[in-house]
Amino acid sequence: MKVEKISELTTNRMSVYLRCLNELIAEGAKTVSSDGLAKRFHLNSAQIRKDLAYFGEFGVRGVGYYVDDLREHLTKILGLNKQHRVAIIGAGRLGTALTDYYGFSKTNFTVAALFDADEEKIGKKVGKVKIFDIKDFAEVAKNDKIDVAVIAVPAQFAQSVLEQVTKAGIKAVMNFAPTPLRIEGDVKLKTIDLTISLESLSYFLAQPNNLNGKGAKAVLNGQRKEE
Repeated sequence: MKVEKISELTTNRMSVYLRCLNELIAEGAKTVSSDGLAKRFHLNSAQIRKDLAYFGEFGVRGVGYYVDDLREHLTKILGLNKQHRVAIIGAGRLGTALTDYYGFSKTNFTVAALFDADEEKIGKKVGKVKIFDIKDFAEVAKNDKIDVAVIAVPAQFAQSVLEQVTKAGIKAVMNFAPTPLRIEGDVKLKTIDLTISLESLSYFLAQPNNLNGKGAKAVLNGQRKEE
């Protein structure tokens, strides 16, 4: 496996492929070609073949891919053949909404603990998930075998929370606080900034009609060439 050449965009697409395969299996499909997968789910067949080639040879000439086998391979590649226990830091509206997110029930991710600094919240529960004092993060994370942390606190507290989380040995962190964070060591940080995404959409809406869609793409392509 050529790990050094595998980008995050590639792993994101692998997750999309896995979701598509799950849908095919639910329909009873046994095999699928890269072209068939691409046409059905509006993907790129050449990209599918390129992405999968990073991890091995999965296709069979004249058949395509065996759906069950490919799903099993992608599940292992993405590390989804084992359970991941998640801690959410910040028991406010976002943190509690994430805790209650129904989609987790269909994945290998389980929200095992919530953390907050508000004494009025500590000890209470959101569904079945208990809210702990953030001061006890390291101890609870160790006892509950937490391996993923989600930061859902106001921006001004996010950096100190990240430092506390990584000091406890957590290597995978998702950040919802709208601020850039500094990381040290071999920690993987993924930031989800809804404001940036909305502002990008706002830019699209602000363009003249002749620059929307293909026109806008042409301008951007031209800018890239000049740069």
